Amino acid sequence: MRRVRCFNHAATISALALVACLTALPGLIHAQETDDETEQLLQGIQHGEQVEIELPDPEEQLPLDDLRKFAEVFGRIKDAYVEEVDDRKLLESAIKGMLSDLDPHSTYLAPKDYEQLEESTSGEFGGLGIEVGMEDGFVKVISPIDDTPAQKAGVQAGDLIIKLGDQPVKGMSLEEAVKLMRGKPGTVLTLTIMREGESAPIEIDVERDVIKVTSIKSRIIEKGYGYVRITQFQEDTGSQFTTALEDLEKEHGSDLDGLIIDLRNNPGGILQAAVEAADALLDEGLIVYTEGRIQSSRLRFNAEPGDVMTDTPIVVLINGGSASASEILAGALQDHERAVVMGTQSFGKGSVQTVIPLDETHAIKMTTARYYTPDGRSIQAKGIKPDIEVKPAELTELEGQPVFTEADLSGHLEGQDEEQNAAEMETEASPESRDFQLRSALNLLKGLGILNKRNKPEQESAD
Repeated sequence: MRRVRCFNHAATISALALVACLTALPGLIHAQETDDETEQLLQGIQHGEQVEIELPDPEEQLPLDDLRKFAEVFGRIKDAYVEEVDDRKLLESAIKGMLSDLDPHSTYLAPKDYEQLEESTSGEFGGLGIEVGMEDGFVKVISPIDDTPAQKAGVQAGDLIIKLGDQPVKGMSLEEAVKLMRGKPGTVLTLTIMREGESAPIEIDVERDVIKVTSIKSRIIEKGYGYVRITQFQEDTGSQFTTALEDLEKEHGSDLDGLIIDLRNNPGGILQAAVEAADALLDEGLIVYTEGRIQSSRLRFNAEPGDVMTDTPIVVLINGGSASASEILAGALQDHERAVVMGTQSFGKGSVQTVIPLDETHAIKMTTARYYTPDGRSIQAKGIKPDIEVKPAELTELEGQPVFTEADLSGHLEGQDEEQNAAEMETEASPESRDFQLRSALNLLKGLGILNKRNKPEQESAD
């Protein structure tokens, strides 16, 4: 608070001047404790007395010059814009601009936007199937969603969309771009894309469809080794993840020798779902915490006792398309040394958006906090750095001289496991063998399994 001295030497002041003076000094009346004190203040001013007034810090008040500037721009648009513009539309546009200029994730939610937000978290919506953000005025693909038109058409994480159909993206808000990407299933939208490594823009035709996102996919990729792919964090992802882990162990008949959690190109989703997934693999400790300016944005999430896969080695795969909730899960397992994180640096979306209702049909989605891993690392604009960096690569067999073994000799003695070895060689041609990052994760788990088996007899004898 600061003190302002107001001097008035006139014997009488008109009521209008008094009102103007008091209006120009926000909080003046509220600074007085009682109506009697207010009356005394007015009388003192009228008699030319020196009056001391306590006012709020001007730095905390609305800037009057900027408000006048806003009012002037509003009036100029109303008077001189080429077409007549409704006052409500102008005010709504001002709100949208105010929020979108804060960061790429804060936005104004009109009734239709509300519906789209609910659709995206429930797992079924219409469109192309890509998670997007804004970068340098263009739409950036955070990641294409698995088994959607965008992924099948070849859209990749990191692509910059510069045109949607015939309309340039530059100058559009993210909401406007998303509306253009949504549409009737069966219609085709041409995306003009700038991609790293390409010298010129490329065009990709994507046919819109009803997007049904399957959050969890799981299977045994090799005897003793499980694979769980989380495509997006939705309302039921946490419980589905736990069920998938239990089903894998039932299918294997015992504890798994290793588990791969694939979070590549997972754009994130609901915070609570990521917390539940981490909780399934941790016995105790902090999972994630958030820090913001208001008390309600400062949250801490802790694991409850009970690890679904105690002592099972885990590798988590991430890449530049892994964002938000994906980074929370990867960061928690990494900080607790519960998993080895492999792949490439994640996207780095470490901010929390809160939907704040304005009335029954309108709301704002505003960034209110930042995420931090258990060790206090900020995810924002940094991402999760893998423990072992493995970049995507194509695997091809090298042609060389024929190799002869004992098994090629005529009349050789048959080995006891010869038929089994032949069957195992056939499994090497599985789709996983062509995914270099996934293959690297599996090889790491196998190596850890070999070491564990060698160390077990020593530990048992020591006991």
